[in-house]
Amino acid sequence: MNTASQLARPDWRAALNPPIYLVSVLPGLGVPLLGIGETAPWQPLLLATVAVVLLQHAINLFNDAADWRLGADVEKHDSWVRVHGGRPEAAVVHGALSLLAGGLLGLLVLWVNAQWWLLLIAAPLLLLGYLYNAGPRPLSYTHLGEWVTGVCYGPGVFGCLWLVAGGPVDVRWLAGSLAFAALAMALLLSHQPPQVDTDRAAGKLSFAVRYGVDRTRRVALRLFALFVAASTLGVGIGVGAAPGVGLLLIGAVVVYRLRGRAPNPKRILLAASAFVGAGLVVVALAG
Repeated sequence: MNTASQLARPDWRAALNPPIYLVSVLPGLGVPLLGIGETAPWQPLLLATVAVVLLQHAINLFNDAADWRLGADVEKHDSWVRVHGGRPEAAVVHGALSLLAGGLLGLLVLWVNAQWWLLLIAAPLLLLGYLYNAGPRPLSYTHLGEWVTGVCYGPGVFGCLWLVAGGPVDVRWLAGSLAFAALAMALLLSHQPPQVDTDRAAGKLSFAVRYGVDRTRRVALRLFALFVAASTLGVGIGVGAAPGVGLLLIGAVVVYRLRGRAPNPKRILLAASAFVGAGLVVVALAG
């Protein structure tokens, strides 16, 4: 049972935590980074990225509600369930509205672009994202949690945004999908160490519960390095060898600086944003 202190209602802005949505924004920026040029329509890509942010917001709400009901993360002071007065059902309704808005916006983009065939890819991945938090035993509580996150953000988010922008299914698509799958998994793993005890008590088989905190942090760093390597490969193929080498050097510096401290979500997202931002400058200078 939740105590009165656990039910203290936080400011909704603390629960929103805007920087966390960079994990949905960065794949949208990854599309021009990997070589979709100025002739590509940017409006559908922008709207599709906003749709992804809305879908992530829905998943965050569903995740907080599932964790609250199953006994994990009840100490989380910025849980959306707290914002809704300790009522997980209210958080679920909030999430459903965000899911509806993101879904409708995504459908609008597909309608404008005449890309209904993309539903064959997006719909199963959206269902997978829903099952990540749904039911008495969500996928996030199983050995599949990290893999589902990688699939949804790699070929799911980046892959579909790339196709919305008119990109082909080629090596760059594969490199970008691998890069942003690795980034999402690195972010998830960096989030797990502080809550390993409550996750274990709730029966959540997170990577940190299965393999321990130290290994989780090492793997998170390696996944971030994979994000850098795969992104650099995509830039080298899509833009040119010189920009690829330049981005590789930047990535090496970013990984080295991240290595000096235990990775956490804020550091992972800050490092990824710096890397992608520097990469876009390199690509722009390359013409």
